Amino acid sequence: MKKTGQLSQKEIINLLDVLQFRFENNQHRHKDANIKWVNIAQKLRSLPERCWSLQQMELTGGEPDILQYDKKADIYYFYDCCIESPKQRRSLCYDDKALADRKANKPKGSALSMAQTIGVQLMDEQQYRYLQSLEPVDQKTSSWLTTPTSIRKLGGAIFGDRRYDEVFVYHNGADSYYAARGFRGVLAI
Repeated sequence: MKKTGQLSQKEIINLLDVLQFRFENNQHRHKDANIKWVNIAQKLRSLPERCWSLQQMELTGGEPDILQYDKKADIYYFYDCCIESPKQRRSLCYDDKALADRKANKPKGSALSMAQTIGVQLMDEQQYRYLQSLEPVDQKTSSWLTTPTSIRKLGGAIFGDRRYDEVFVYHNGADSYYAARGFRGVLAI
């Protein structure tokens, strides 16, 4: 993963092409938001650090797309829209405290740390349920979600998935990790 936080102009153009194609071919995700690609592209060109984060979302398998737009604040929200939890973001415990507390068979890292590195926030339960209302995701995998402090203080963390055509939010020890559990991010621009 590139750590500079900047993309070349060619990389930005390529990224915008990918994002535009996804935006135009998934209108069901933002049909009520009344947004135009030209406005998104203009804003992205003025925020190269956000382009870098979107590129990291893309490179790790997230397939980011716009799901929401706050017209009053002029903020677009990119969500990871891949069918299953992003492949390059799996086998992670919840946070660095859980990683440090784990005595044996430590995972390669934590979801919160990786999210911070690529410049995104973990989806919270409300955002996850919104994504699931638009299309079914995580039917074979699961995704860590932003965990309430009260649960985290007790050693737990929450994650979501879709089984039996229902969305479930569960709990687990924050130090647990599974090959089929990753995290989904949200990026505000």
